Amino acid sequence: MNSVKSVEKDIIDLDSWLELPPGQYIRNWEQAFLATLTVDIFGFNALQIGMPQIDALAASRMPHRWYTNPVLTGSNSEANQRIAVVHEFTELPFDAQSIDLVVLPHVLEFAVEPHQILREVERVLIPEGRVIITGFNRASLWGLRQFAGRINQNYYLPREGEFISSPRLKDWLKLLNMEIAGVDFGCYAPSCHTEKWLQRFQFMENAGRQWWTPLGAVYVIQAVKRVRGMHLIGLAWKQQRLTRAHVVPLVNKMKK
Repeated sequence: MNSVKSVEKDIIDLDSWLELPPGQYIRNWEQAFLATLTVDIFGFNALQIGMPQIDALAASRMPHRWYTNPVLTGSNSEANQRIAVVHEFTELPFDAQSIDLVVLPHVLEFAVEPHQILREVERVLIPEGRVIITGFNRASLWGLRQFAGRINQNYYLPREGEFISSPRLKDWLKLLNMEIAGVDFGCYAPSCHTEKWLQRFQFMENAGRQWWTPLGAVYVIQAVKRVRGMHLIGLAWKQQRLTRAHVVPLVNKMKK
């Protein structure tokens, strides 16, 4: 137990924390839940920005799936193999209106310029394209423990994160003409250190979804890019989809 606590105090980044039992618990839940969301979102190009330890696009049926990150992830070779390009998130190397789906797992809360990242996401999304964002929920047992940790310097979650509440994030999205399509919560186990205790509290998942839904440790927000005055119908819509099937994002051109 002392070794776990010593590691906890030394955590300075998300990658290190994801290897601990609480991080693995979050990864497993988000991987499964994101699969249920992305499997029914159709298009040609899907993009996951950050956190390659989770394959958020594993269940996606889109023919082109891109993974980007600002750095390679140390010894995690499987995650590194998914990364198509290394870049700064504030400048996405993709053409405007070229992506059907963007997934941002825990990116905004660890970014210096989260607003700029969202503006870039809005730029690369096609009209009616979707963005899915995951984040740590401040209004949860995990969020309360993290708040207490800032006082006594004994953090439970990565200490460099500036966690964004779901209502605040929804306001940011609305300012970019993103219509909120859904908000979900998950991971209701208390903030335990060990896999053994996290497993013991698995029964709280069903109870949490039924009785205290907004108190999950993480939230998942879905939003749709709306373009005012645009209405694609009939042959015009079919023609655009056919044309876009042959459009290659800028990142693909860079790799050749």
